[in-house]
Amino acid sequence: MTDLDASLPPSLRTAGDSWAITELVGATALGVAAARAVETAGADPLIRDEFARPLVSSAGPAWARLADAELAWLDGDPHGQRAHRLGIDYQAVRTHFFDEYFENAVRGGIRQVVILAAGLDSRAYRLNWPPGTAVYEIDQPKVLEYKTGILEQQGAAPTASRRPVPIDLRDDWPAALTGAGFDRTQPTAWLAEGLLPYLPSDAQDRLFEMFTALSAPGSEVAVEVFGMNSRSNSQRWLRVRERLGLDVNVQALTYHEPDRTDAIQWLSDHGWQVNAVDNREEMARLGRPVPDDLADEAVRSTLLRARLDQPNTR
Repeated sequence: MTDLDASLPPSLRTAGDSWAITELVGATALGVAAARAVETAGADPLIRDEFARPLVSSAGPAWARLADAELAWLDGDPHGQRAHRLGIDYQAVRTHFFDEYFENAVRGGIRQVVILAAGLDSRAYRLNWPPGTAVYEIDQPKVLEYKTGILEQQGAAPTASRRPVPIDLRDDWPAALTGAGFDRTQPTAWLAEGLLPYLPSDAQDRLFEMFTALSAPGSEVAVEVFGMNSRSNSQRWLRVRERLGLDVNVQALTYHEPDRTDAIQWLSDHGWQVNAVDNREEMARLGRPVPDDLADEAVRSTLLRARLDQPNTR
């Protein structure tokens, strides 16, 4: 057992586990949406997601407090406020990165989008999609049901042809995706945001194999790759538990196999032309640099975009 293994909490994951929006991995989607809500309410937001706050607040009063723009739930803890704000900055930067990715993809003519583990992603509602764009959202049935219900209550209308695909990514999601109307002969823009650490390494490899097999020439993919040995946001979520009573135990919900496939290498080896940026470089570029005294509490990740130009023979 390594020092890292000894320091990690017991895993909460089991084979075939499922969840509602406030449970297990579902709760992490609420946490991410809360960050988007706080960013949106700021004076100079990098991104705007007007749907984030109602999606979070509808889960209960404690979740609504997490989406408070003033971070009043952290009053009396200035360090905690700065550290939590840094986490929000990261979420804003990664959201901006992937929003821009989709904007460039449709500008290049792609009209088929697949969001893997969509959670409370509201891009099907808030981005300016060209006519004829289909946005497929794959996630657990209860998660998609929650999001659809809340947004319908808000009177929200998708700006693309939104096509929910309620299935676990560990199951035969390609068949479900095809059944929802997906056309593998057309180029696709794929997104795996905030996903990979929640999959076992073998499931990650199968995911890569499956979306590559489904990708026509000209397809693109964007992926968020976390450093598997990072405990960067443990203290952040500990504060959430202590102050709000919300148990979002990211470390116990993710997989920590040291031999996990390197995403950049895998994609490069399978015909994808990859461009990647370190998240801290992207944060600095967008005016949200990581302060030196908070470096140990900041997320470490790589944000990548890739294109498949050659016919797929796999």
